[in-house]
Amino acid sequence: MSSASPGDSFVPARGSHRARSGWSRPVIAVLALILLIGSAACGTEGGAVNSGQAGPTTAVIPNLDPVPIGPEPTPVLPSTVRSFDGADVTVNSADRIIAADRYGTLAQTVWALGLGRKLVGRSTGGTFPAVRQVPNVTGGSGSLNVESILALRPSVFLTDTTSAAPAVREQLRAAGVTVVYFDPQRTMAGVVPQIEEVADALGVPAAGQALAQRTTDEIAAASAAVPEQEKPLSIAFLYLRTTAIALIAGPGSGADALIAALGAKDAGTAAGLKEPFTTITSEAMISAAPEVLLVMSDGLTSVGGVDGLEKVPGVAQTPAGRTKRVVDMSDTVLLSFGPNTGRVISALSDAVYGPRPA
Repeated sequence: MSSASPGDSFVPARGSHRARSGWSRPVIAVLALILLIGSAACGTEGGAVNSGQAGPTTAVIPNLDPVPIGPEPTPVLPSTVRSFDGADVTVNSADRIIAADRYGTLAQTVWALGLGRKLVGRSTGGTFPAVRQVPNVTGGSGSLNVESILALRPSVFLTDTTSAAPAVREQLRAAGVTVVYFDPQRTMAGVVPQIEEVADALGVPAAGQALAQRTTDEIAAASAAVPEQEKPLSIAFLYLRTTAIALIAGPGSGADALIAALGAKDAGTAAGLKEPFTTITSEAMISAAPEVLLVMSDGLTSVGGVDGLEKVPGVAQTPAGRTKRVVDMSDTVLLSFGPNTGRVISALSDAVYGPRPA
């Protein structure tokens, strides 16, 4: 596509009749309009582009807060549920809820169920605007802090079996905390069942069913609106926390499921990676050869933005690195796989392929 700008002049070949007699004004106007449209479609150097062909862009959800399904429901308790660790757990009160997992999914779900007022503790991953003043029970390393949990006197603690290490589970059990564990796997198929499981544990199954249906509908609509491609794009998700922690995602990371929802292929999985996350090497990046790089916004900032990302081993040698085709999205929602999932797919689709025509 032409990269001419509206200020460029069209000069006919010397000696031609048209050069001597001049172009008609209507023809010149049409040519100028074509050049203007072509320049706009190709984007501007170093900026985001709408065509989805090159350059960095940010996938944006206007409001990161999950939308409550309705007014605050009244829990019907006690309820006995099967925890993911295999135990049957009876929840007697939902007055003081701590919801803490790596990506903030459980806190988002509690909020979307309409029980946000009862949320007294969250994880670092649960940082959407509405709960920023809610105490954080995870330390600097992202691990759960048992003392912080106990200090908040939770009536029920929601977490998953990855966030709570075995030693933490033993401490919570010894302290008599009512804990319900959930599946830590990030899959599209698991989004709706987990919403219903959280609702059942908190004694609000009707709100859970309504939220599950809304989430199902939003995911279906967002997936259906993803533009069809003759050849699936190759997208790699990179987990970045300064250049000291730079990982490429593979099977089971959750990013693979999100990329599939965009009608694309996960570059890490296609390159033969076996683990959910693998340390980035030049060989791994060049072998994956992604056309698009997907990252969390804070992670991208931690390496110095797009220019800093290109200093990560192998990135500059990939198709995505050469075109700076980088899509970032808020850490709060990108891999949350909760009630915002449909909105995440829609925003990523717009960022990767360009906004849909109005």
